[in-house]
Amino acid sequence: MKMLNIKINDMPLQVAEGTTILEASKHVGLKIPTLCHMNLKDFGIVNHSASCRVCMVEVEGRPALVPSCSELCSEGMNIRTDNLRAISARRTAVELLLSNHPFDCLICPKNLECDLQALAQELGIRHIRYEGEKMNHPKDTSSYALVKDPNKCVMCRRCETMCNTVQTCGILSAVNRGFNVFVGPAFNLDMVDTSCTFCGQCVAVCPTAALTEVNNTGAVWEALNNPKKHVVVQVAPAVRVAIGEMFDMDPGSITTGKLVTSLKELHFDAVFDTDFAADLTIMEEATELIDRIQNGGTLPMLTSCCPAWVKFFEHQFPDMLDIPSTCKSPQIMMGAIVKSYYAEKMKLNPEDIVVVSVMPCLAKKAEAARPELTKDDNNNVDIVITTRELALMLKEAGVNFVGLPEGEFDQLLGESTGASVIFGTTGGVIEAAVRTAYDWITGETLEKVDFQQLRGLEGIRSATVKVGDMNLRIGIAHGLGNARKLLEDIRDGISQFDAIEIMACPGGCIGGGGQPYHHGDMEIIKKRQAAIYQEDKSKILRKSHDNPFIKKLYDEYLGKPNSHKAHDLLHTHYVPREKI
Repeated sequence: MKMLNIKINDMPLQVAEGTTILEASKHVGLKIPTLCHMNLKDFGIVNHSASCRVCMVEVEGRPALVPSCSELCSEGMNIRTDNLRAISARRTAVELLLSNHPFDCLICPKNLECDLQALAQELGIRHIRYEGEKMNHPKDTSSYALVKDPNKCVMCRRCETMCNTVQTCGILSAVNRGFNVFVGPAFNLDMVDTSCTFCGQCVAVCPTAALTEVNNTGAVWEALNNPKKHVVVQVAPAVRVAIGEMFDMDPGSITTGKLVTSLKELHFDAVFDTDFAADLTIMEEATELIDRIQNGGTLPMLTSCCPAWVKFFEHQFPDMLDIPSTCKSPQIMMGAIVKSYYAEKMKLNPEDIVVVSVMPCLAKKAEAARPELTKDDNNNVDIVITTRELALMLKEAGVNFVGLPEGEFDQLLGESTGASVIFGTTGGVIEAAVRTAYDWITGETLEKVDFQQLRGLEGIRSATVKVGDMNLRIGIAHGLGNARKLLEDIRDGISQFDAIEIMACPGGCIGGGGQPYHHGDMEIIKKRQAAIYQEDKSKILRKSHDNPFIKKLYDEYLGKPNSHKAHDLLHTHYVPREKI
């Protein structure tokens, strides 16, 4: 690789050809402010939008300042980031953004987590020099998942990059021109009327509160304080390896026990593990896969745990709706079992039970409201909050999360295996399914349950797993752009698989839109993933069908996997949706 000799603020430096000034500055410990820049190299994407103009620097010999995030270094380049011209330009860019921004920071959903607010603090901006008219657009609160506030859009285009380039959903672009420009759907449609999957990756990268999740914490507090309601909560696997970051713990800290105790501190009537429902999902999904393989069913079979992925293929691939598994997601399965089996056991009226889910995902909010996921006009899941929302509730209640003792999930629906934990990362669902399918197909006990060939963070992966006399061909994708490539190859006959796992969010649920903001740092995602596998390894039982409480559920209530009762409670169907 060709190396270039440059200077930054008189400091000599060698950088590889193709390095931007912004990247080079980090090598000498300099911080150049930016709003629009995202490091997407881990996704194979070069992001040089340079739309915010906050990162301007001076290059000797150039008549105009240049944006450091997009300007590539060249041999002999002499760069100044610290002279008055560059500093003034950066400050002016932020002041102009602030001049058209609402001043409701105290009650803003992104207060103290807003990049624009942080920049104003770093640059010491204490008054607005440029005063005048402000944008005045209505908020879009049409969906169950996210809120769009155009008045807080700074046109950084981060959301547009995630939606169009990474996820390939094509929902967001510039609307209007000049003073009234903001990023939104074509024709400024309400989000609920578009092909949005509600994956939340736009929310995860938005530097302000132009895009935020729908806040359901008030509904949870109301339910908890209603003596007529029996309120249970379930926690997804990815939450336990991320929520600690909200309390200044290291990324990848495993907080399962503290998480359980914290929820009991909030006075939930029962605290259940979504991992239990993940084991249940494998029982149904592995049965469905084996049936398709042995009886000439439609292959490949796609996992259906991710609601954003489900909505994506309903809009983008309506001609392939016979491929996905009919299994509901673990979240919805848990709700269905709570309001049937658990209700009978506890002698409760299902209508008096409130099921709260703590999820790493915004799409789970929309999923819970889907009409086909109800039973007798009663939602399987009533309220969904994100990892971030739970952390805010705990802080509001004054819970000392870091100092909490280790707690245990309530039994009956709380016991789980290592197979269910790995649902939280890309490749985990299909690995869990293979562990069970192997035992059932071969009639033997699989001793080595770690399928390393199914793990990793490559966007698209494929592997062949030997199951008895059969070579099981498996495809894995995370990120909807990668999912599109994989499905198009299957449709065109380029790729052939028996089973496929797809997760909408980069990294899987550990990188969900409702997780603590990682600001594009893939090292945080890698640490969360390592923690997921560590949790799996620490479990005594690591196959879903070995879970004694799952066996009890089938013996006492469901009969067997894919029975009439199981199908009625745990399976669903999909609907073709218009691509808008």
